[in-house]
This record gives sequence, structure tokens and C-alpha cells, in this order.
Amino acid sequence: MTRQPLRLAILEAERMLSAAGVASPRTDAELLAAHLLGVERTKLMMVPLVDPPVVQALHDLVRQRAARVPLQHLTGNASLGNVTLSVGPGVFVPRPETELLLAWGLATLEGVDQPTVVDLCTGSGALALAVANARPDAAVHAAEKEPVALAWARRNADQQAQAGDTPIHLYAGDVTDPMLLMELEGTVDLVLCNPPYVPEGTPVPPEVRKHDPHEAVFAGRDGLDVVRHVIASAARLLRPGGGVAIEHDDTHGGSVPALLSARRVLSDVQDHTDLAGRPRFATARRTRTEPTA
Repeated sequence: MTRQPLRLAILEAERMLSAAGVASPRTDAELLAAHLLGVERTKLMMVPLVDPPVVQALHDLVRQRAARVPLQHLTGNASLGNVTLSVGPGVFVPRPETELLLAWGLATLEGVDQPTVVDLCTGSGALALAVANARPDAAVHAAEKEPVALAWARRNADQQAQAGDTPIHLYAGDVTDPMLLMELEGTVDLVLCNPPYVPEGTPVPPEVRKHDPHEAVFAGRDGLDVVRHVIASAARLLRPGGGVAIEHDDTHGGSVPALLSARRVLSDVQDHTDLAGRPRFATARRTRTEPTA
């Protein structure tokens, strides 16, 4: 059995993915090869030759990726912060853009001992588990209404607890419920949320349209159906001085800050851009005192 150059197999994979319209063909080809070989992507150069069955297995994975099956479904994982999460059908795949929201949230916790954090619409548990990893002293609570997504979150929470991270508190709950996490009302230092926010009818890539749960992506005609409830929840959960960060669509750079500003108990409203310069998430602080009438 003649061994074959891995470099050529990756070049062919890149060609197939490029022809299929995949946005980052070289990166995806290398990540699939690294996953298959069980090595870091940066160590691929140390594997010059592979057996023909490995080349065939890579071809099979690439064929699925060319059919626009998400890369993370093929590798079985995604990352946020320093946490690697299991993902697959039925749960939203975390995106790199959310790293910026996470970084803002962690920065607001600097100097706060044993903070209380809430992750609404937690999905795979990504934000909650990334915070728990970065702040072992935090009490992290996460809520999700979809049973399949909640099962993924529980799986990830169990894996992280076994790895030594501080366990998080998971709830089956809907952010539209005004009683959600009522026992935490007025005590939370940080509320984070990456909710469904895409306006219905917006064209999205095949990976999203075919594989991400519809209810985890779209949120009504203007994309703000869930965001409105998130803001209401944050306003009652936060302690004075606490912060909230909500990811949003790039068309919401004005509307989400306006919704935050409309809450009398929230102040210091700001919008933040992603690495491409597009509006991506909005933040606010709970006022330290109730406003006078």
C-alpha cells in the first residue's frame, strides 16, 4: 500500500470546497485533515505521508462539507473562549463573533468577587461555560427553552465539570416568561445573551438554513422578538451597577441600543462592532439608583 502526500490531499480538498462555494476552503480542508488525524492544525506539516484509507476518509468528509454540512458538525465540536463544546444537529453552533461579547462580559467582572452571571438562550451552553472556565469563583446560571439544545448544554456542562471547571446551573426556561430565574432578581452582576435575532426572510448561508435550528436563528419580522424579552429580563435580574451584553443582527445597530435606552433602569448604553466593523452587540448598565418620577 503506497502512502500518499497529505499536502496533495489537502490541495484537492481545498479545490473541492472552493468549487462548492465554501467561504474558507483552505482552512476547512486543513481543519478536517487535522480532525481526522487527531493532531493540531499547526502540526499537519509533521505528517508528510498518509495511507490511502486516510485520503479516502478525508475525501468523504470534504464531500459532506462541500454539501454545506457545517464544519463543526463534521468535527463534532466548536470553541468559545478556552472551552471546547460538543455540537451537532439541533443546537446552534457558536460563532467567532461571540468572542467579543464574552470579552466585554469578562472585563466587566474584573474586581467583582464571586460574581453571579446569567446566560439567557444558552443553546450549547457556550457563553455560560466560557465564563465559568475564566472565572471559577462565579456562580453561573444558564437558561434554554428548546429540549434538544438543553440536552447539548447538559452534555457540555458535564464534560466541563469532569475537566475540573466550576459547574454551572442549567434551567429549562423561556426568556419570554416574566418569572424566569425570579429567585435571582436584583442580584446578578452580568447578563449575557446570544439570542435568535435574524429577521424572518433574510437570506442566510446553507449551513444556517439547513442545519441550525430555525428557532435559534430567526426572531420575527424585525428580528427583535426575543431581544425585547431579553432586555426586560436583564432589567429585573441585574443588581445596581451590573451589566448586560446582547448580540444582535448587523441591521440592529440602532434599534437594540434604542430598546435598551427605553428602559429607565438601564444606562450607559453602547453598541459595539465586530472585527469586520459591523454592528454586533449592545451593552448597558443597571443604574445604581432607581430614577425619580
